[in-house]
Amino acid sequence: MLEKIKALAAEITPKVIAHRHHLHANPELSFQEYNTAVYVTEQLKAIGLEPQTGIAGTGVVALIKGKNPESKTIALRADMDALPITEANEVPYKSKNVGVMHACGHDVHTSSLLGTAAILNQLKDEFEGTIKLIFQPGEELIPGGASLMIKDGVLENPKVEKILGQHVMPLLPAGTVGFRGGMYMASADEIYMTVKGKGGHGAMPEQNIDTVLIASHIIVAMQQIISRNCSPKVPSVLSFGKVIANGATNIIPNEVFIEGTFRAMDEIWRAQAHEKIIKLATTLAESMGGSCEIEIRKGYPFLKNNPELTAKMKQAAVEYAGAENVVDLDLWMAAEDFSFYTQKADACFYRLGTRNEERGITSSIHTPTFDIDESALDLGPGLMAWLVVTELSL
Repeated sequence: MLEKIKALAAEITPKVIAHRHHLHANPELSFQEYNTAVYVTEQLKAIGLEPQTGIAGTGVVALIKGKNPESKTIALRADMDALPITEANEVPYKSKNVGVMHACGHDVHTSSLLGTAAILNQLKDEFEGTIKLIFQPGEELIPGGASLMIKDGVLENPKVEKILGQHVMPLLPAGTVGFRGGMYMASADEIYMTVKGKGGHGAMPEQNIDTVLIASHIIVAMQQIISRNCSPKVPSVLSFGKVIANGATNIIPNEVFIEGTFRAMDEIWRAQAHEKIIKLATTLAESMGGSCEIEIRKGYPFLKNNPELTAKMKQAAVEYAGAENVVDLDLWMAAEDFSFYTQKADACFYRLGTRNEERGITSSIHTPTFDIDESALDLGPGLMAWLVVTELSL
């Protein structure tokens, strides 16, 4: 089976790259993946599948049924949305939609899963169980397409017992993959604060309630939320990246706006931290004569890979790609809505290397110059096919 999958993967690589070029040139923002969904649907039909559309708006799902399809169901997930970034790469497949770009590799995920589907559909008489293909919208935007797909029943009928997800990683060389069992990625919440006071002339501070000063105290004091309340054993981050005090050199504004992010890897601590953030901001502002309105928009939960499944998938990756091309991953404080799936089923979310130092393909995700070494697509589709077939055979 291994050699069959490798042969099929090599055969379809040009088609997978063509999928990626089409998707990269025609990106669509979160929950607006209308043309992308049509393209995915057409490609699935072309290989003989009967996709279901309109899940969570633009989501697409298809089943590949092997022998004894009721025995076990494993899902494979790809996300389809792009980011509001103007592409700076000068490549033949450059984004045609100004201000929209596949800067997080979702074009890679989608094209790779289309390739995996083509491989598996040709081998369906040689494995048992059912494979559910999930093409998901809106990974980049709260509340996350995964949560909406789950609400629409994507993990039911047939019920998904295990799920695999693949994501590009420009820190890893193309041709390599990375795994980590257990806790892997953080939850992510957005914080919005409006500090209110009394603006006025900067030369007469006694007549004002200084919103800039209050905001400054809040930002500094917030750092004790983690340093003096969270165990050092629990990874957690609280950062503020946007502060708008629209006054002038001699004008104190009536309001100051603050925006930030809170990340954690423990749901109990996450809830406690929300309460502490709100209490500190409001009481500190009041103690200085002002007020603070605060909203915490709850984002994705933390992502936890099932240790047993991940260990098996790592060993299968060694069999497919060689031990020298399989690495262990560290904790990652970024967030991914695949985490919603990990709350419902045994999951393995792993990384596909896309870096090529010699060719200058080193840019991080979420940047205008992000691109991949497409030799990664020699590995991605076949590897995922081998992983799921391995798991179905156990």
